[in-house]
Amino acid sequence: MNAALYAEMLKLRTSRLPWITALAITVGVAAGGMFMFISLHPERARDLGLLGSKAQLAMLEPTWDSYLSLLAQISAVGGLGIFGMIMVWVFGREFADHTAKDLLALPTSRTATVMAKFATAATWGLCLTVYLAAAGIGVGFLLGVPGASLAQLGSGVLRILVTAALTIALTATFGLAASIGRGYLPAVGTLFATLFTAQIVAALGYGAWFPFSVPALHAGLAAQQTPTAIGYLGVAAVAAASALATTRWWQHADHTR
Repeated sequence: MNAALYAEMLKLRTSRLPWITALAITVGVAAGGMFMFISLHPERARDLGLLGSKAQLAMLEPTWDSYLSLLAQISAVGGLGIFGMIMVWVFGREFADHTAKDLLALPTSRTATVMAKFATAATWGLCLTVYLAAAGIGVGFLLGVPGASLAQLGSGVLRILVTAALTIALTATFGLAASIGRGYLPAVGTLFATLFTAQIVAALGYGAWFPFSVPALHAGLAAQQTPTAIGYLGVAAVAAASALATTRWWQHADHTR
């Protein structure tokens, strides 16, 4: 497991993916900061051209609770795409680069190889989440969001971390799709289908029971809907089933390239 984990971390470190995903998170933090700036200074934002003269914008409340909730929502909705692409890359690259059969010929168990891939993707996702929370709080202080307290900041950061953990757990599905589809495209298609489905189900009012809608609802995206216990258990079930199915597939599938 140590050898497999070292190899996966080395692949990640030498790729462009960490920089691309960090840039994507930075864009999310910048967007959150812009919305909070508009909330704090609506007239000044309009003068700067951030709002059109006839724009109708449901503004955030200029509070830390509202701002940190927005960052949690970014980690849910945007995170599903960003963390999902990490998982797709970690598994799909072996087939795109035709290294899958060479990887499995090494004196390392297939189970260890798969678990190392999941661990690498999850670790980088959590690192991005910590960066999101730290950068977001820094931007909040620069903007002068009023009423900061340790209790508020701690509660907000905890919500961001839990939301991201739920999102990362669900991305195991895309590792399975990349494995069965033997490449990027089937997994990317599954990712987009999941994003659209989660939005549609939440809009219909059933998101509290649908696992892929749970992270966004946990972050507070829809105040009238809160995840149920079944929804949280569904997230755990999807993650566990996907990880198990991926491991079984790598153990028993025919690898010809």
